[in-house]
Amino acid sequence: MKRVLIIGAGGHAQVVADILLRMHEAGADLLPIGYLDDNPHLFGEWRLGLPILGPLAVIDAIEHDALVIGIGDNQTRKAIYERLAACGKQFTVACHPSAIIARDAVIGAGTVIAARAVVNAGARVGVNVILNSGSIVEHHNCIGAHAHIAPGSTLGGGVVVGEGALIGIGATVLPQCTIGAWSVVGGGALVTSAVDDHLVVTGIPARPHMTVPRNGHPRHRRAHVRV
Repeated sequence: MKRVLIIGAGGHAQVVADILLRMHEAGADLLPIGYLDDNPHLFGEWRLGLPILGPLAVIDAIEHDALVIGIGDNQTRKAIYERLAACGKQFTVACHPSAIIARDAVIGAGTVIAARAVVNAGARVGVNVILNSGSIVEHHNCIGAHAHIAPGSTLGGGVVVGEGALIGIGATVLPQCTIGAWSVVGGGALVTSAVDDHLVVTGIPARPHMTVPRNGHPRHRRAHVRV
């Protein structure tokens, strides 16, 4: 049985925990054993029946076989992934049993696929990606590492999403469009043409709204894991 540690203990980490527990119940050969989070006020608490075991610094003192990072902020998630991967840590895919994954889809290590997400034929999903609840990744999409496809968003066929990009809740990207690295598509937006790197687009059709700082997106504060 593969013992899985979850990095972070905030809201998204609890979604990851639920996915892993559902996988275990469905017969997957893995079992989540708890969370690591650097917020000392959380040590010893429990979430979804799993303990918060301590800070990231104690990772080597806890017997485990694989990791999943449960942090929503793409820049933070990338930094932690790269730091742990450089230390030889292994990552597993967390895929909810209700998700639909094409037989030939390629899913990178550490990716989280939430309930009712769809990944269709020929799609390639990079490492440490979030495909959130009800998102649709259509055929022959290419999703870059550390990206986040938010709940209810839809990517048409042949879409390319760059590293670290965020496709907001309920957004739609039309077929063959490219979303640049570390760009943000606002919630409910309709993308009809290519989006450059480090750009925020909003509206119907989506238009440039602002640029994204080179140090990444605004940070979530619920999960406290130092990088």
